[in-house]
Amino acid sequence: MNVPHSGNIHRAAARAALEVPGVVALQPALADRLALAASRVFEAVATGAGGHHEAAGVRCEPTPVGAWHVEVRCILDKDHRVVDVARRVRESVRTGVTAYLAQHGRPAPVTVVVTVTRTV
Repeated sequence: MNVPHSGNIHRAAARAALEVPGVVALQPALADRLALAASRVFEAVATGAGGHHEAAGVRCEPTPVGAWHVEVRCILDKDHRVVDVARRVRESVRTGVTAYLAQHGRPAPVTVVVTVTRTV
């Protein structure tokens, strides 16, 4: 697995989650926040422009058997049923990542875990 490929899987998962009605944002973990802060400084120095870490709140890992495990941390709109939105996020992310992998010649099973961190 190369880094750009992993980054593209993160972005595919983030886009799929954010497209689900009721998802307000993705909740980055502490490591994501620290990495985002460091990458903004690096990008500002390297290119003179700030960047956007689209995949914050998403963690993707290949498994030893060649599948992918994706974790998504969401902030949801309080006017939506949490369980319904979480199910839609899980299915949307699974479909999006599976399609990405198939499109790039690396089909593999994808498992998705969705955590709702809060509602607003």
